[in-house]
Amino acid sequence: MKRPISPHDAFTSSHLTVRRIPPVLASALSRERKRRKASLNSTVIGLLSHALGVDATEVPRSNGLARLARTWTARDAAAFDKATAATREIDEDLWR
Repeated sequence: MKRPISPHDAFTSSHLTVRRIPPVLASALSRERKRRKASLNSTVIGLLSHALGVDATEVPRSNGLARLARTWTARDAAAFDKATAATREIDEDLWR
């Protein structure tokens, strides 16, 4: 059974596409992104929040993985460790 969509779900899945950004604005955004040492997305959200007088930090952020946190048993962890052991081996021939 699917759960109903909440307003929180609607906001966290929101996307915005901006077309035909003037080169001077694109350059300014790039400079600001570098100054903030942040992603372009974070920079734009910060700038929009400031310009609109909105505190975007009030918006709960979720990557959807919280429901999985601390759900593994020791047996699950051991099985995962065994299954992924080969990924921790270094193939010396590939690094020559």
